[in-house]
Amino acid sequence: MSSTREMKLNAFIHPSGHHIASWRHPDAQADAGVNFRHYVELAQTAERAKFDAIFLADTVAMHEGTPESQSRSARYVAQFEPLTLLAGIAAVTSRIGLIATASSTYNEPYHVARKFASLDHISGGRAGWNLVTSATEAEALNFSRDRHLEHGLRYERAREFAEVVTGLWDSFEDDAFLRDKASGRFFDPEKLHVLNHKGAHFQVQGPLNVARAPQGRPVIVQAGSSGPGKKLAAETADVVFTAQQTTEEATTFYAEVRALAAAAGRSPDDVKILPGVSVFVGRTLAEAREKYDELQRLIHPSIGVALLSGMLGHDLSAYDVDGPVPNLPETNDHKSRQALTLAIARRENLTIRGLYEWIAGARGHWTIFGSPKEIADQLQERFEARGADGYNIMPPHLPGGLDDFVELVVPELRRRGLFRTEYEGATLRENLGLPFPRHPASRLSLAAE
Repeated sequence: MSSTREMKLNAFIHPSGHHIASWRHPDAQADAGVNFRHYVELAQTAERAKFDAIFLADTVAMHEGTPESQSRSARYVAQFEPLTLLAGIAAVTSRIGLIATASSTYNEPYHVARKFASLDHISGGRAGWNLVTSATEAEALNFSRDRHLEHGLRYERAREFAEVVTGLWDSFEDDAFLRDKASGRFFDPEKLHVLNHKGAHFQVQGPLNVARAPQGRPVIVQAGSSGPGKKLAAETADVVFTAQQTTEEATTFYAEVRALAAAAGRSPDDVKILPGVSVFVGRTLAEAREKYDELQRLIHPSIGVALLSGMLGHDLSAYDVDGPVPNLPETNDHKSRQALTLAIARRENLTIRGLYEWIAGARGHWTIFGSPKEIADQLQERFEARGADGYNIMPPHLPGGLDDFVELVVPELRRRGLFRTEYEGATLRENLGLPFPRHPASRLSLAAE
């Protein structure tokens, strides 16, 4: 098999890995969340392999659960704020993209615009913003609210939030700054554009007090797979993170988002779709399966139930862990993830224990096993079926899971002509094959001509 396209690959990094029990793995960095050197080594490993970016998820609360269950989990318990961390990583890397999550529900647009524009300058054009709507009641309680915003309202706010952020990023034209000591003119006032946004959710005057970013605008990433999430992604995102279990589901999602992008007046090729995939690779399939089983044996039941409760948006602690997954009303939290998880339970006829064991490694993302050739076969099949433009690689544990993929799978993908041997450019946009966004004033000038 051959391909004229090349995959885009991100390293999706949770501190000690994506498996819920990863911090207990004998080779895991147990203090990973607050170990800067650990993150530096992961970023440099991904950069040596020519990954497009590293991606850091985030939430502004500990995961919900009892103190007992929380005490057994390392997820979102003790870890760095991602933008602060990526600013440090920018100084010790040169080409790899740096993508961080910042919620549109519990931030203000000016804050987000300023921080990501700054990171883009610090990194020389490698910043990406993962635009999310926060999804848990625990986050609401940290921001002077009694309950979480309703799902539809969160997406309305997110759409306007993105409009304000991108408008602020265009406060100055690309060549606005003269810094002419002789004339005393620091910038050309004709190339300053004040936003003066007044909308349903935000009132922001501007301008942003940061020069236009090296990429024009930092790359925008979006991860929603619900109806409103797909619409938001099609309208605003350069990259879409998603989760599908089958190639049929993946190709359907891929076609839907591209069609929505076209309907929004965008080129579908300007939206890169990168599903998450958890990879267990060994010299043989049996060795890969043993790596999986080793982590599965480390899952504590209280953590499994707490994880599943969060995914479904309902507390399952009162139910028999070896009984069926109950019928549940629609959540106000992760609607698409709830639907995906319940579909897995019904399709596989799983108990609560069976379902939390199923999702413990990747929270509903695609999980694959095999030798390097078998892994490459699976990635290539979905890629060439137009179910993906590449993948968010979700190492089960770190650093070993990333090392395994880089050492075993990347060479096989290159042998097939599916992945780069060198970076195409210096910025994240260039390496993703995305166009440079012209300033609106430049587009108006061209139209006038």
